[in-house]
Amino acid sequence: MALPLAAFAAPSTFRYDTQHSQILFSIDHNGFSRPFGRLHIAQGWLRFDPDDWSHSATELDIDLQSLDMGDADWNAAVLKPAFLDAGASRYAHFTSTSVERKDASHGVLHGNLTLRGVTRPVALSFTFNRMGGTIFGMHNAVGFSATTTLNRDDFGITANANSIGHGVSVWLELEAIQDNKVQTHKETP
Repeated sequence: MALPLAAFAAPSTFRYDTQHSQILFSIDHNGFSRPFGRLHIAQGWLRFDPDDWSHSATELDIDLQSLDMGDADWNAAVLKPAFLDAGASRYAHFTSTSVERKDASHGVLHGNLTLRGVTRPVALSFTFNRMGGTIFGMHNAVGFSATTTLNRDDFGITANANSIGHGVSVWLELEAIQDNKVQTHKETP
């Protein structure tokens, strides 16, 4: 049973459900295909106000060591210094700077992504999927789907310029569990 939005204190704080949140990406390979990779969120929090999205914020860490390209050797190659350099910086970090509401269920999340020690602004178009109780009533949760395109060169990933594309398509499926005790690093606006 879905709880009315009024049942959530505005704004409510959530911690990312790392089992039900994933990041997928795709990049051109020699013009033959656009293979997919998957990454997991290590930790993070979300503050969401269903009535006023401008009071919302998020921070999360992406575990680069969780990379799954479908092949162990390929994973190892992408984790090397020429690409993700996960040995030097295991986590990518995203911090929001603002939320722009477009309509009742769509918006744009603006923020900064730090990858390989390089920080760049990123805009993620997102859909607010649902806020309510889980099916067994164990948790109150919120869910979002988001997309963006990154240029790998912006983060210093320039290896294999003639065989690997430069535009990286990214999809995020995010689910978070209400937890008003979660520590947030960003001050309430």
